[in-house]
Amino acid sequence: MSQQAANGVPCRGKVLTLDNMNPNVRRVEYAVRGAIVQRAGQIEKELKEGVKKPFTEVIKANIGDAHAMGQKPISFLRQVLALCSYPELLEDNKFPEDAKQRARRILEACGGHSIGAYSASQGIECVRQDVARYIEKRDGGIPSNPDNIYLSTGASDAIVTMLKLLVCGEGRGRTGVMISIPQYPLYSAALADLGAVQISYYLDEDKCWSLDVAELKRAIDAARQHCNPRVLCIINPGNPTGQVQSRQCIEDVIQFAKEEHLFLMADEVYQDNVYAEGCKFHSFKKVLFEMGPAYSSTVEMASFHSTSKCYMGECGFRGGYMEVINMDPEVKAQLTKLVSVRLCPPVPGQALLDLVVNPPQPDEPSYNTFMKERTAVLAALAEKARLTEQIFNEVPGITCNPVQGAMYTFPRIALPQKAIDKAKEEGQVPDMFYCMRLLEEEGICLVPGSGFGQREGTFHFRMTILPPTEKLKIVLQKISDFHGRFTQEFS
Repeated sequence: MSQQAANGVPCRGKVLTLDNMNPNVRRVEYAVRGAIVQRAGQIEKELKEGVKKPFTEVIKANIGDAHAMGQKPISFLRQVLALCSYPELLEDNKFPEDAKQRARRILEACGGHSIGAYSASQGIECVRQDVARYIEKRDGGIPSNPDNIYLSTGASDAIVTMLKLLVCGEGRGRTGVMISIPQYPLYSAALADLGAVQISYYLDEDKCWSLDVAELKRAIDAARQHCNPRVLCIINPGNPTGQVQSRQCIEDVIQFAKEEHLFLMADEVYQDNVYAEGCKFHSFKKVLFEMGPAYSSTVEMASFHSTSKCYMGECGFRGGYMEVINMDPEVKAQLTKLVSVRLCPPVPGQALLDLVVNPPQPDEPSYNTFMKERTAVLAALAEKARLTEQIFNEVPGITCNPVQGAMYTFPRIALPQKAIDKAKEEGQVPDMFYCMRLLEEEGICLVPGSGFGQREGTFHFRMTILPPTEKLKIVLQKISDFHGRFTQEFS
């Protein structure tokens, strides 16, 4: 019997409810901005309202957001963006001439000479040309075609777009996508949203989170029982694990992809973030082409880069690109159609990307300042990577691999059985219980390892190394003290 409303119209429930909404969306989880981050936001409000806590601020070490952590923007990037946003400033003599030249060139490529106009769906042509030149230079002259470059709303958008093209089939024929565990939760979230099958392959923590082809083989053979594996995703340098893959490892992965007939997705957004002695960034594309035509003309691949990481840290502008290689021309036409539905990536983000791939040159007035700022950011990150590893490894019950690259550490924590039992009692995963306690007691927001995936029976957390060095030392000290207290309480 439907309830009668005051005016006699029957009351029905909501059109959209949890029970009848898209079930794939309900399955999406994104730990980097999950429950713990929401609680951190509440605590910040409580502090503002004068609620007494054992700390005065929440330190959000949960996300690779460089500027939020106090990193200063690179002057040249912001000068050109200011000129593009407000062209009247081109008359101002405070701006260096090379910044003005870049701004004029970008504005000329925009409709109505304004970055407020839509661009071509694939991205502004001159920016794509600059990206192609940057890739050629990075890879020692291996050609790059601007037609294979798609500008995007950060790398995330391009990654999801690529997965959309790849996912099809029903039941046992459903597309399987291989992702590393630990992984960046964009991947598991996108796969849940698209209804694809996640195929987990584990990185080897005992060998500094290295990737072993035998493990890829194990994972794909097991997955073939219930899905159709078609895609292999690689993050290098690694997030959340911070490892940098050796050239040999990349060759092995490419060979595996060819043998198993897989589409390769190379997430290379941390390519400038390499700190450890003896480690070097090798792009998948460069290695692919150096392996010769048997590989370079057959293996299908998309690689991704972003303005959000490296020395720029310009997350909010949402600039990025992908390069597709050996893609079927008919599929490429479909990709172009798919991106056109979204009109275009943010034009200020495209402008910023152009400056990242085409920075000041040695004969230009901004060069010295630019190089000094860039070097300082990367040197500070390298120092913080060493510091983090060193301090964590001094704490009984915490083990931390070298942070070879990227912006994070993923230390392993030994949790007493009583803590594990207590967590289960409260309906929480043990490392979530640990991170929540750390947040409530010390005001430090980390992401539990369970949000990224980890081997059964092991516990971790991900922490960014981005806070300024002095603040990072405080964070590391507070975590160390907390770990000692927590262990004592539950032992």
